[in-house]
Amino acid sequence: MNRLFKLQFLGPLALFVTTLCAELAARALEYAPSSEFLWFVNLRMFGIFQRSYAALSEVVDVEGFQLFGIALPIFALACFGLFARSRLPLALATHLSFACAAFLVMFWQTPGPPTTQASLVGIAVPSGAGFYVLSSIMGTCLLSFAISHLLYIRAARAEL
Repeated sequence: MNRLFKLQFLGPLALFVTTLCAELAARALEYAPSSEFLWFVNLRMFGIFQRSYAALSEVVDVEGFQLFGIALPIFALACFGLFARSRLPLALATHLSFACAAFLVMFWQTPGPPTTQASLVGIAVPSGAGFYVLSSIMGTCLLSFAISHLLYIRAARAEL
């Protein structure tokens, strides 16, 4: 099997692992609310998941929806594509993981009043540990997204 084909799996895997860790940190905080370390992990490292949960809870109010409703199906689709050696499910999973990572960046923005002006204001991203988590998710999802497109272009050229 092609090494690039296997690298496509990296984005959905990173999204699933970080979402699982964020969910586990939130559950651990319920059992030990006085732990400073768990508060740091929950607020600083996985704050992006808290904000996206707040935005998603307006639409779907299911406990653990980010993990069981978004990340797990994407990861399962990627696993199916990898083990069945099928391009379409794996490519679809990489595209969905990149879209999910983009929504995480979008949800990071603090809610404010809508403006009707066009502006070139920079996007506020987390600093410190949250930035490293967000950049690792975006980097791996972008890498698998680009590899998916590269493999598609190669396959199209081979047919010509």
